Amino acid sequence: MSITLANLYTYPVKSIPGVSHHLAEVQDRGLELDRRWMIVDSEGVAITQRQYPKIALLKQTITEQGLVFEAPGMSLLRVLFGENTGKSTAVKIWKDTCNALVVSSMADVWFSDFLGTTCQLVYMPDTTQRLVEEAYNINQHITSFSDAYPFLLISEASLDDLNSRMEKPVPMNRFRPNLVVSGTNAFAEDTWKKIKIGDIIFHVVKPCARCVLTTVDQTTGIKGAEPLRTLSQYRKVGTKVMFGQNLLPESKGQLSVGDKVEVLEVKDRVEA
Repeated sequence: MSITLANLYTYPVKSIPGVSHHLAEVQDRGLELDRRWMIVDSEGVAITQRQYPKIALLKQTITEQGLVFEAPGMSLLRVLFGENTGKSTAVKIWKDTCNALVVSSMADVWFSDFLGTTCQLVYMPDTTQRLVEEAYNINQHITSFSDAYPFLLISEASLDDLNSRMEKPVPMNRFRPNLVVSGTNAFAEDTWKKIKIGDIIFHVVKPCARCVLTTVDQTTGIKGAEPLRTLSQYRKVGTKVMFGQNLLPESKGQLSVGDKVEVLEVKDRVEA
């Protein structure tokens, strides 16, 4: 089989639906702009679709000047690249606490009005170095406001396998991958240890444990039972449901849709 990179996605603001790309730059903490912004509550804790499924109704667009946000019943919000108040604040994402910059009072009001709760939009500056969890960190890799790793890969065949088991299929956007590959067998990515996409080598370090966010319909913002219910029937490892693989890059560079994917090493034992 010829394996290729079928899709590239970034999620500039964590948990808002993603942006599709034909080309994307691999940087030290993930694809360029990926999850560099995050919405936090009054205590500085990350706000996501887990608590507020209606975040799925937001739309973010990347322009030359910055980001543009749209939401039902709201005027457009524009955030310029480099825009921030200069105010540093401690924010919490899962077990990690790190420094971020408050973007603007206008952004805070806009997101607070939409969500119906007091919140702030924050940005991760280059000075913040959030390390990938130690047990799987190969070379002091860092990440942005992702859940844990800078890259998530899923194959189209794995989604096809899942959808063949369900009454109503779900799209790939439920799983928020950065990299989607075609030309594999279902769950072939579970067996990979090291791959090369274009000119960049990636280490496939850990299966991705899936949460309730995958049950939020990205069109309606309504939470349901699927696909976790079906996945739990055949993709459960211990108490966790696995779908997709977390990756760490060896270098920076550029990825393009259509890039060849080469499997350089496979695992001795498959975790999921």
